[in-house]
Amino acid sequence: MSIKKPALEVINPTFGSSFSFVKFDENQNQNTSYWHYHPEIELVYVKGGAGKRQIGSHISYYTEGDLILIGSNLPHCGFTDKFTGNENEVVIQMLPDFLGADLMSKPEMNNIKLLFKRCKGGLAFTGKTKEIIGERIEGLEKLNSFERLLGFLSILNELQLSEDYQILNAEGFSMQADVQDNDRINIVFNYVKKNFQQPITLEEIASISGMTVPSFCRYFKQITGKTFTHFVNEYRLVHASKLLAEKPIGITDICFESGFNNFSYFNKSFKKFTGKTPSQYRNELKTVIED
Repeated sequence: MSIKKPALEVINPTFGSSFSFVKFDENQNQNTSYWHYHPEIELVYVKGGAGKRQIGSHISYYTEGDLILIGSNLPHCGFTDKFTGNENEVVIQMLPDFLGADLMSKPEMNNIKLLFKRCKGGLAFTGKTKEIIGERIEGLEKLNSFERLLGFLSILNELQLSEDYQILNAEGFSMQADVQDNDRINIVFNYVKKNFQQPITLEEIASISGMTVPSFCRYFKQITGKTFTHFVNEYRLVHASKLLAEKPIGITDICFESGFNNFSYFNKSFKKFTGKTPSQYRNELKTVIED
């Protein structure tokens, strides 16, 4: 079986700048639908819309746009597709020492250094922070390179001071590993992404990883803080959340399209995961979107 090896994404700074700034209209950012990683820290603002948030071993469904800060070498997927319904997406990428080691060591940069340390497991910003900082991120597009740098540093400083955030991966999540580990875990993640609608046995995934089943189980739990079975079930449940929001099909069909083969187990798992039954989730989300 041929498994695509995740390539290290190479990112070049915007011309005349020390960091990369790219704005995509609607769902045009289609080149990172697979799990990938890069040494650059990434700040993403999705204006409006709803979709999957897949960062490290964290998988969830966002609504009303998203504002995310992703740590260096943290595996993640793109955040928009043809169903997202977003107005635009801004992606800013910078190396941890993008201003040079000397400047980054100055006391005035302490908040930004703390933010870069906190985002190793990924941060999702919510509430007023998402709304206000999102508008400021959009505004960077119209500034010259010097003003854009100052505005960007101010944004990073505000993000460190914000209390409106969620840590996406638990402290036990460890992706500060070598390149071999990054490649191995990305192979696993991408295999799940491609095959989650079918049964995936531990023997199958261990073989793909070049490990025995006991070694793989220990490895995956050490890296992600979750068992492989837990991870796959979460992936299926988030996909079900996405289908409930985006497709007018029956809940039984959603159960099977998400990789579950037992409707009772699907209902029980979904309620445990979201706190709501699938029908409650769909009705409440519909109310939020219409309001």
